[in-house]
Amino acid sequence: MELRQYQIVLVNLDPTLGSEIKKTRLCVIISPNEMNKYLQTIVVAPMTSSSKSYPTRVEILHNDTKRQIALDQIRTVDRQRITKILEHLAGKEVSKVKEVMKETYVD
Repeated sequence: MELRQYQIVLVNLDPTLGSEIKKTRLCVIISPNEMNKYLQTIVVAPMTSSSKSYPTRVEILHNDTKRQIALDQIRTVDRQRITKILEHLAGKEVSKVKEVMKETYVD
């Protein structure tokens, strides 16, 4: 399966520990296409429907439901955990994800 940066995918995140986001849920692929092509692991940010105003969350509309991409919960998963590939983020959503990631992780 070809996985692309900023695709929305369904990922089984269990087992988890502590405050990690649990269960099978929508995630956004964060890792660049070059990594996705050659590595067995994929970097994802899980999505949640709970609305918290953290500066590390990006709000999007997916299937007429407001969701947040939890950039504070980024994790690396084996591609076997990905159960379904859905659509891509819209251009403005990609821009917002990049902006928040830069503010959060780049000094």
